[in-house]
Amino acid sequence: MNYSEDKNKQYHIQVGKEDIGRYVILPGDPKRCAKIAKYIDDAKLVADNREYVTYTGYLDGVKVSVTSTGIGGPSASIALEELVQAGADTFIRIGTCGGMQLNVRSGDVVIASGAVRMEGTSKEYAPIEFPAVADIEVVNALMKAADELNVDSHVGVVQCKDSFYGQHSPERMPVGYELLNKWEAWKRLGCLASEMESAALFVVGSALHVKVGSVFLVVANQEREKEGLSNPVVHNTDKAVRVAVEALRRIIHENV
Repeated sequence: MNYSEDKNKQYHIQVGKEDIGRYVILPGDPKRCAKIAKYIDDAKLVADNREYVTYTGYLDGVKVSVTSTGIGGPSASIALEELVQAGADTFIRIGTCGGMQLNVRSGDVVIASGAVRMEGTSKEYAPIEFPAVADIEVVNALMKAADELNVDSHVGVVQCKDSFYGQHSPERMPVGYELLNKWEAWKRLGCLASEMESAALFVVGSALHVKVGSVFLVVANQEREKEGLSNPVVHNTDKAVRVAVEALRRIIHENV
């Protein structure tokens, strides 16, 4: 059922089939959309509703879009569902993360091959035994793009959660004992970083049979902070944006 006043538009993101390309970059923050759109030819704002802002333009002559998802799995899954309904089939999430391994430094880029499903959205799509994995074509394109751009990058599993402050202030949470124990487990298992959307996007992508990948800027690393290691806070996502755009260009060329 479509609840939109305009039946040609998706309810939440307010785009129609003519408004977007099959390839979409997914930042979380709506304010990042305009910055990413600068890398796309003739990009125009086509929708702005709630946390969902969409620009559409062309990359090497092929129609592509940028749509923000807001924070967390629930809003990200809505964006993905409606973009697929509008005709998109290949997605790269770009966002920020906090490093977990000591070699994952501020300003590095993390490419997710899979995600820990420590969130709620994916549980309404698949049993917990089903893995949250990125599309291999998108992962490979992101890896090649990072190498070509000489970007310091890491590839592996990330941890996804629903509570930002559950990660950063677990001691004050009534279930802090569980959060701390699981955090140690994720570290020992080699999780590279923590963020909030990829597990939902990967599982929803699997359910809808579309391609999804993720790339992140490491803002900081609380584990390095604990060890007294250098840990500046980095906010400029341009490096990760360039990796995502170059990866999308590769995917487009391979599918022509």
